[in-house]
Amino acid sequence: MSPVLEPNPQDGRKKLGLVLGAFLAVTVIISVIATIASP
Repeated sequence: MSPVLEPNPQDGRKKLGLVLGAFLAVTVIISVIATIASP
């Protein structure tokens, strides 16, 4: 919440969303690979 740490809250929120989106995508990809690889 500190202005020094977060000069642009909107950009920080977008960056956080991008990180969460990437993490979610990786989780989905791993689950799909696990489903395909399972006998």
